[in-house]
Amino acid sequence: MSRTVGKAVSADGTAIAFESQGAGPAVVLVGGAFMTGAASAELAGLLAGDFTVITYDRRGRGDSGDSPAYEVRREIEDIDALIEGPGGGSSMLFGMSSGAVLALEATARGSAVSRLALYEPPFITDDSRPPLPTDYVERLTELVGRGAYGDAAAYFMTAAIGMPGEAVAGMRQAPFWAGMEAVARTLPYDGRIMGDTMSGRPLPVERWASVTVPVLVGSGDAGAPHMLTGARELAATGDNFTLRIFAGEEHTIEPKVLAPALADFFSGERTP
Repeated sequence: MSRTVGKAVSADGTAIAFESQGAGPAVVLVGGAFMTGAASAELAGLLAGDFTVITYDRRGRGDSGDSPAYEVRREIEDIDALIEGPGGGSSMLFGMSSGAVLALEATARGSAVSRLALYEPPFITDDSRPPLPTDYVERLTELVGRGAYGDAAAYFMTAAIGMPGEAVAGMRQAPFWAGMEAVARTLPYDGRIMGDTMSGRPLPVERWASVTVPVLVGSGDAGAPHMLTGARELAATGDNFTLRIFAGEEHTIEPKVLAPALADFFSGERTP
């Protein structure tokens, strides 16, 4: 199986580390908070029999570079560089969690995307859980600015995910916590991408009115209720949006469950 490791140069000169494997139409996998390209390795391997699958480290993570001042459009330009480089000029996108919203934004702003699949963009559009604090991004930015990466990760887990503080305190003693701290400096980026879509108010669907390609919106039915509510609301945006509910799945979905649905959709099937 063909495999390439390299770096694509984004519009602002930032080098974005990627791995490409497989053959066929290109698919770029866009990760959510804390995720590096390695986190999508299993899913990429399952899809690589039919597609050229591109995983990458979002800017500021892993082997990718960064810029002093963050803007969401810079991350869209990163995706564009991957599409133009290893993607061959056009690609399909899959976005996970906040990465789903980034992929949606890229498509809405004109990236060369032919099909778009999303899994559980973490919208909060009802009262099934508290909205994010109004100063959420500012608080994260302040913590990151003084190098308190562990505290930033903990704040994300309590404020954004809704985990009890005692549970997060236990996580901080676990071996995996160091990996979370290593990418915690990019958590404000995800907050900026989400904007006001975690406020408990209805989605600003006009924000994505320019998306005309086929879109698959996936959600599990066994996780936090607001995830499914948000997915339903997004899927009602237009006739080109299709909702797919994965029975028994939560926010962390098994790649072996997700991959067949993505393969069908990316092959041209409107998966029910």
